Amino acid sequence: MKTLIIAEKPDMGRNIAAAIEPKAKNYRSYLEGEQYIITWAIGHLIGLAEPDAYDEKYKRWNIKDLPIIPDPFMLVPNTRTLDQLKVIDELAKRSNLLINSCDAGREGQHIFSLIQRHLKLTQPVKRLWISDLTPETIRKGFAELKEGSEYENLTKAARARSEADWLIGMNGSRAFTTKHNVLLSVGRVQTPVLALIYDRQKQIEAFSSLKFFDLEAHFTQNEVTYKGMWQGERMTDQPKMEALAAKVKGQHGRIASYEVKETKEHPNKLYDLTLLQREANGKYSFSAKKTLDIAQALYEKHKVISYPRTNSNYVTEQNIPEMHKTLSVLQSTAYSDLVAGADRSLVHIGNKSICNPSKVEDHHAIMPTHRKATNLSPDEQKLYDLIVRRFLSQFYPAAEYKVHTVMTEVESEMFKTTVKELLSLGWKIIIADQKKEAVKKPNAKDKDEEDEEENEVNEPFSILRNDSVTCTDAIVKEKDTQPPKHFTEGTLLKAMESAGKQIENEELRDAMKDSGLGTPATRAATIERLKGVGYVEMQGKRIELTQKGRMVIELIRGAGIELLTSPEMTGQWERRLNEISRGTASDEQFMGNVKKFATMIVDKVRVQSRADKTSFESGPSTQRAVTKTQAASGKSAAPKKSKVAGKASSSSDSESASAAPQMIGKCPRPDCGGMIFMGRKGYGCSHYKEGCKFVIWKENFGRLLSDTQVKALIEKGKTGKLKISLQDGTPSEGRLLVKSLDTGELMIEQ
Repeated sequence: MKTLIIAEKPDMGRNIAAAIEPKAKNYRSYLEGEQYIITWAIGHLIGLAEPDAYDEKYKRWNIKDLPIIPDPFMLVPNTRTLDQLKVIDELAKRSNLLINSCDAGREGQHIFSLIQRHLKLTQPVKRLWISDLTPETIRKGFAELKEGSEYENLTKAARARSEADWLIGMNGSRAFTTKHNVLLSVGRVQTPVLALIYDRQKQIEAFSSLKFFDLEAHFTQNEVTYKGMWQGERMTDQPKMEALAAKVKGQHGRIASYEVKETKEHPNKLYDLTLLQREANGKYSFSAKKTLDIAQALYEKHKVISYPRTNSNYVTEQNIPEMHKTLSVLQSTAYSDLVAGADRSLVHIGNKSICNPSKVEDHHAIMPTHRKATNLSPDEQKLYDLIVRRFLSQFYPAAEYKVHTVMTEVESEMFKTTVKELLSLGWKIIIADQKKEAVKKPNAKDKDEEDEEENEVNEPFSILRNDSVTCTDAIVKEKDTQPPKHFTEGTLLKAMESAGKQIENEELRDAMKDSGLGTPATRAATIERLKGVGYVEMQGKRIELTQKGRMVIELIRGAGIELLTSPEMTGQWERRLNEISRGTASDEQFMGNVKKFATMIVDKVRVQSRADKTSFESGPSTQRAVTKTQAASGKSAAPKKSKVAGKASSSSDSESASAAPQMIGKCPRPDCGGMIFMGRKGYGCSHYKEGCKFVIWKENFGRLLSDTQVKALIEKGKTGKLKISLQDGTPSEGRLLVKSLDTGELMIEQ
């Protein structure tokens, strides 16, 4: 009998066959050689059964039938890929050994385990565990096959993750949907991620901008000129700041202190998937899903990078020779000039910023392989370029700077100057030819503050401690405190990685990786799921919360189930799953707690008051239908009719994409009587169906209006003074006035 190899996808199966059975005959759904039969799954061939597989009564969604807690869970084949499952079943009968060659991670382990359980395969199992698909790595992996039993704990963790998601998703979604008569999707990971977005939105809405003033002084000492920022408490009184400027301008001063120290900026760590997604989003506006899809193509199709679904930024001792070999391969590519400047001696097993086996569990950091990249699409080339440059930077020394900190005193007022003098570009030469070369440092301040307080120069800087200086100018700068920024996919990924905690310190953030929201492989899908069910939408790079997304969090918290929205708690669940995979925690205990939690959700929702019907009004841009099953699983759907709480309703009725409108005040249009509420793009009247056309768009004259400013417009007819942009784009300042009470059109009063 022959050995049956089961890969996760067709491309992977063919790569394996080419490496170990190059003469294997192609039978379309499998390849067969002298020793091996190679076939594949097509993603998930098997899934957990729907509730009605356990009892017909579950076809009708009824809160009285909840919670649904299967014991044991039933498995069902995916009907779309049933033929391939039958192929595996037939091939297994001709085999006396199975090799699990699915992706080397928790989900890959789960895919194989489901096939094995459903088909009741009893053959012994070996495990292929590799990090790239080059022929050399595949052959080496087969020479070092592991016993399948070594991954039993990983299988338990994968099964626990799947069943926990089913329990929370099915029970939570059915409970909230039937109680409120609108299709609502909740989930173990998606709901706390939505809560992060909700809480950020509330912070932005509650923010009240404060105008303040900075003072920038210009100094001269002999031939040297430099700037300094006034060191005092934040000043909100412009006349006082103007008086202070007049006080120091033209006066002589002294150097109160002058410190010089040399610093180094070491290369950034190698990429893990989340960091790669964040940087691709910031640099190229790639969504997390797009980055993952491209990285997967670079790995599977082109075989030019290592396994991308990794959460490690480090490599092991075994990878160091591989890195040197890859550097040699890059020597004959477009990166030859950068390879020529590389210092091979910097990459060695003693360099803990690169080689740290204790921080590599399943997979090392993402790196280019020995294969030369050809025929890449433009987007594939962009992502590959990021990976190669990050890899090459490890072979370069740190960038070196001399930091000058000057305190200048004039008329008893103190001014601070920080000059960062470049001594050696080091690794930054790798990114010097890129437009967006700025490398953010931990704890970096906002860009405006950083620009003014730290001046980076290429030429030498020096002043004399004992010589006097002259304040040649003093400029008062008007500023506004800034609200928290909306999440982008990049910043949301960062928050998910650390379970919502704003952690800048790299070591602490690394320590939180085990307790993040989801895994590197699933975070992109979670963000796409939130879009798919209508909870968030994209405004450029910005993630915007919809009314529906707002309402679902308020309903969950209103029911007293804050735990379901807690990033920290869900992060702890993810940590427990990681502990299960290492054999240090019990999957049975974990599942017991999840079942109790699912029961608690149902009990809390059962006694909750039903939300008012007007809380769920659809906006035309966000109407979409989601089937009940997809609400529970979090997947979007094509429009179709569904029944909610036993009553037939159209998809637009059952799946409203907005939630409780936030009322701002009464409509100012004479004799209207409607209320102004916040919609997706503007603030409109509740009597729009009766013909009221009053609307104030959120974006007006170059700024995003707050609820407070809109309230002022509808109640007083004008705002306070604001920074605005004229129609030709010229920055200006003025009040916004309601020009037309019929339409809500605004005008500027300067």
